[in-house]
Amino acid sequence: MALDLFAGIPVNDFAAALAWYERLLGTPPAFVADDKEAVWELAKHRSLFIEHRPEDAGHALHTVFIDDLDAMVTAATARGVHPRARETYANGVRKATYEDPEGNELSFGSAPL
Repeated sequence: MALDLFAGIPVNDFAAALAWYERLLGTPPAFVADDKEAVWELAKHRSLFIEHRPEDAGHALHTVFIDDLDAMVTAATARGVHPRARETYANGVRKATYEDPEGNELSFGSAPL
């Protein structure tokens, strides 16, 4: 089974969100569809987008698993974006949770070391 993912994050202030997600992810979007939507390709066929949807802003909850959580957190911190929380679960899975200025949560998880 092939898997594609296109996960959305509704925002109220598109320009501020665009700048914040560029700092968090360390890159400009792969493409900007229009003045209301920007898309980052996190991996092949796996994308994250922000969209100007004020009525839904602040309600997104996404977790993305990555190979090197420490490197990602260090790089984001160097760009001025800090995790709101860091957790390690009993099974060794680790997670860093970021909250954008509108209350949307984007977490990054990593398998046990």
